[in-house]
Amino acid sequence: MLAPPHALNAAYLTHFSAEQSCLNIEHFSLAYAGKTALRELTLSVPRHRVTAFIGPSGCGKSTLLRAINRLHDLNESATHSGRIAFEGEDIYADDMHVSELRRRIGMVFQTPNPFPMSIYENVAFGLRLQKRMSKRKRDDIIEWALTSAALWDEVKDRLHKSAWQLSGGQQQRLVIARTLAVQPDILLLDEPASALDPISTLKIEELIRNLKSQLTLILVTHNMQQAARVSDYTAFLHDGKLIEYGPTDQVFTNPHLQRTEDYITGRMI
Repeated sequence: MLAPPHALNAAYLTHFSAEQSCLNIEHFSLAYAGKTALRELTLSVPRHRVTAFIGPSGCGKSTLLRAINRLHDLNESATHSGRIAFEGEDIYADDMHVSELRRRIGMVFQTPNPFPMSIYENVAFGLRLQKRMSKRKRDDIIEWALTSAALWDEVKDRLHKSAWQLSGGQQQRLVIARTLAVQPDILLLDEPASALDPISTLKIEELIRNLKSQLTLILVTHNMQQAARVSDYTAFLHDGKLIEYGPTDQVFTNPHLQRTEDYITGRMI
């Protein structure tokens, strides 16, 4: 007989030692105006790996991603219980500085959102909000961020042109560069390629694979082939619950639960 989901997830939680994980979610629930959106989620996110959240629309993937970045603070009807610990610190603690948390846990959304300014100023935006630095150092960081986002060679000769002149795929990589410039520890990606053409999507996927040497990535995607291609670990959510979580190869080729297999093979709508 298969173990129940909570037992499986507890087993995966113990699979990651404290030294390996950078984010631990413990019995976390979230509700809007009393309507539950996330239910008693427990999982551990390994450092310098890509973790994918998969599941049908409305299952809680993006809700969980936003909870990690505390974006639900903007909704007065949102309530939560349980704990999300980043490097051992409760992100919802009263003494947590939310602005610093969001610097260390950056987020990129589904639709590219470059600011109405030059390519250079987009990447420099977060740097200018931090302590003063020399133009030389700022220039070096901007080049590093654009290079890390696989965009430098395409824009180095037009840094002072409007970011809105870039293609959709370039704009998304620019937004990633803007986030990288402030040197986060975790990068949250909410369907980052869903609005892009196939070629741009492949560039974003290659970028995700390359970035895990520098930081930890958490990816929300409806595209299971994409999750299989780029992630190291996969969490399957349904109806606000964590159904199964483990190494991507195992989840996709030998899931422990019939419910997971039904979703992956398309039998669950």
